[in-house]
Amino acid sequence: MSIRPGPRNRITDVAGILVGNAEDCRIRTGTTVIYPVVRCAAAADIRGGGPGTLNIHALDPTSLSNEVDAIVLSGGSMYGHDAAGAVVAALGARGRGISFGGAVVPVVPGAILFDLANGGDKAWGEIPPYAALGRAALASVGEEFALGNAGAGYGARAGALKGGLGSASCVTPDGLTIGALVAVNSFGSVVMPGTNRFWAGPWEMEAEFGDLGPPPPGWQGEAEMPLPPGSALNPMANTTLAVVAVDAALSKAEAQRLAIMAQDGLARAIRPIHTPFDGDSIFVLATGKVPLTGPAMLARLGHLAADTLARAVARGVYEAESLGDRPGWREAFGR
Repeated sequence: MSIRPGPRNRITDVAGILVGNAEDCRIRTGTTVIYPVVRCAAAADIRGGGPGTLNIHALDPTSLSNEVDAIVLSGGSMYGHDAAGAVVAALGARGRGISFGGAVVPVVPGAILFDLANGGDKAWGEIPPYAALGRAALASVGEEFALGNAGAGYGARAGALKGGLGSASCVTPDGLTIGALVAVNSFGSVVMPGTNRFWAGPWEMEAEFGDLGPPPPGWQGEAEMPLPPGSALNPMANTTLAVVAVDAALSKAEAQRLAIMAQDGLARAIRPIHTPFDGDSIFVLATGKVPLTGPAMLARLGHLAADTLARAVARGVYEAESLGDRPGWREAFGR
């Protein structure tokens, strides 16, 4: 038996992880909530030069908090952090979080991406939509969720193509499950220059993003950095956000090492990546079902997480539909 995708090929194949999306089509934006049914260990790794994160220091291995209640990814740039605040309020009202005497404080890290220049109506005045989107996304959490133009990926762009929300999973012969979710809003390209082939193609499973195979005969890699065309070149208007979940029992330090290794999945699927213009951020959730047997198992999990995240990136763009001035992959390549 070989490694295979889980039954949903989504991060929710990791038992106890739920996902909810909410979108505003008029504004061209959205929010995604990743919700562990039971509070679990978490960590983060930030590689992009322009991040927009919230409560990241709570995930540091030296900090007091050991578990989180949810992770919130949102469009809207800094306005999008309202979504996480709304999720905190909703979870606190349920009594979910750390108890301090008579108070309950949920631990909800988050990150935002820039989708303010995609042509949607951003004239919201003093009432941005993101608190409402955060509540709606939390209310919709479940094992099934949409990809492409959904949640935090609704208004996203990936180089010259429409970006989107992607997810993938893998199950090992000995029963480990690894899942990834990503909102692809990258400065770099997810396809090889001059082709419709995804950089993540070598890691594809079961024709999950087109089964295109290797590059066309005679294709040679570009020595120069593959930049989007001038009309798509908008520095400081990017960021790819991801969450990796595993069913292993990890400390926060071990989860952070997993996040560091998982970053290689973005490098396999997007070129260039971790630029000064991106805020690339990866979170890890570890549900604790399977004991960690040692550093070799952690290294294996990190390797699988990177592969799974690369697949999720390609799926997010493959499933996305055209929006504004960004064609979807299918429209761009006539598929």
